[in-house]
Amino acid sequence: MAAEPESLVGRMGSAAGVLAVFAAVGVGLVAFTEDATRDRIEANERAFLLRTLHDVLPPARYDNDVFNDTIQVSDLELLGSEDPVTVYRAFRGNRPAAVILTPVAPNGYSGPIRLLVGIDVDGRITGVRATSHRETPGLGDAIDSGRSDWILGFEGRSLGNPDLGAWAVKRDGGAFDQFTGATVTPRAVVKAVRNALVYFAAHRDALFADGAARGPDRQ
Repeated sequence: MAAEPESLVGRMGSAAGVLAVFAAVGVGLVAFTEDATRDRIEANERAFLLRTLHDVLPPARYDNDVFNDTIQVSDLELLGSEDPVTVYRAFRGNRPAAVILTPVAPNGYSGPIRLLVGIDVDGRITGVRATSHRETPGLGDAIDSGRSDWILGFEGRSLGNPDLGAWAVKRDGGAFDQFTGATVTPRAVVKAVRNALVYFAAHRDALFADGAARGPDRQ
């Protein structure tokens, strides 16, 4: 009878040991899965960004590695973010060709809208895409190029096309359509794109500075 408590203690110890082994294995599997998943997620995000950069600025228009030829700039008023934003710089034949700005439209209906805005060296828009937003499905999400052609309407525009005062939705007296039942979202995007053009016009030389000195073998 006296051996029973010892036997019980032994069984409890064995059970605890087994649980410890399972816990260690579980932690290891979670860590392994997290590492593998992180790499896959990062690769997918890079691929998505590259595709979107190509949508905004076709690769035939430059010959450098746009994905890695970047600088960081800050302007809360015109770029919509307190944090520095990335500028992708495009060169062709050792000459400035275009930039892709990454402004934020801070006043979307459901929060900030992150954009890519391609602008060629002459100040004309090469393309605009929304990369992140939480706008209402079926209404504000018409800023997605996969759901609507609306955002394609910025291509070829500039500060003179239309005039600066017409960079607004039609409800506000501007040149751009709003969405049926949703005005806040397109209003925010139009303002952000206009501000990106204003920023580019004011900082064009600085945005391309030191890039041309790298030569045509930057790729």
